Amino acid sequence: MSLVSVSDLNDSIERFLEYLRIERQLSMNTRANYGRNLKVMTKQLSELSLSAWTQLTVQHVRGLATRMHKNGLSPRSIATQLSALRSFCDWLIIQGQLQANPARGVSAPKQGRPLPKNLDVDELHQLMNIDESDPLAVRDRAIMELMYSSGLRLAELVDLNLGDIQFEERQVRVIGKGNKERILPVGRMALEWLEKWLAVRDAIAGGEQFALFVSKQQRRISHRSVQLRMAEWGGKQALSSHIHPHKLRHSFATHMLESSGDLRAVQELLGHADLATTQIYTHLDFQHLANAYDSAHPRAKRTKE
Repeated sequence: MSLVSVSDLNDSIERFLEYLRIERQLSMNTRANYGRNLKVMTKQLSELSLSAWTQLTVQHVRGLATRMHKNGLSPRSIATQLSALRSFCDWLIIQGQLQANPARGVSAPKQGRPLPKNLDVDELHQLMNIDESDPLAVRDRAIMELMYSSGLRLAELVDLNLGDIQFEERQVRVIGKGNKERILPVGRMALEWLEKWLAVRDAIAGGEQFALFVSKQQRRISHRSVQLRMAEWGGKQALSSHIHPHKLRHSFATHMLESSGDLRAVQELLGHADLATTQIYTHLDFQHLANAYDSAHPRAKRTKE
């Protein structure tokens, strides 16, 4: 395959990424992941004699999946790449370059669904046992309290500005995936530590920084900084598992679902467009479900002897 045809394939990918930016309003990170996965597959498809997207067939996609498997990619990675290809092919259909989506009939090898282990309540108390002597420690506790209180994604937390916290209403305004706004409740402890952080924030932030959480460089705190600080606190507090932002979001979802049993409410709080995502992401232990079933289902209730 010539370099010209590879370039032509990549040109279509660039137009697709622009579509994701303008029409779908996906984040820069999401678009970058799409672009990276598609360009890796383009190189491999070129070795399978593909010279134009109009030629793409189910056989090409199956050959691609076979190559990825032989190269040692995990089922999850293969599924991620095939998902990107399916979305791209849907766009090619819109553009009139394909009549049907050849990636729809090809699936990755079966994979388990490993869920991140949530923290229990005692572990959360242990993690949050941070004093007020250091302004950065106050900031870190405010971050962790808010993430656990409201189930925020890391990107949602980092993007918060001062005006997004409404103390009187006990709410926070976040912009989630697809540029969708959510108004979420904020718990008492999170509000308390946000107030403590705001009392010391100006000494770190300077006068013209509107970000809620800032670094000692007087800039909006980065995703990586939040991840590193949480991991550091997990070590300092002698927790046995690695602490990262998603673990706090998962703990929020798990505890809310176990306490309320309201899957729809948890879906809205998390900002999931699809209820199935919430069902996979959160989990109840079987005994909890069994007890709920035994107590609620008319045909399950035990008769009195």
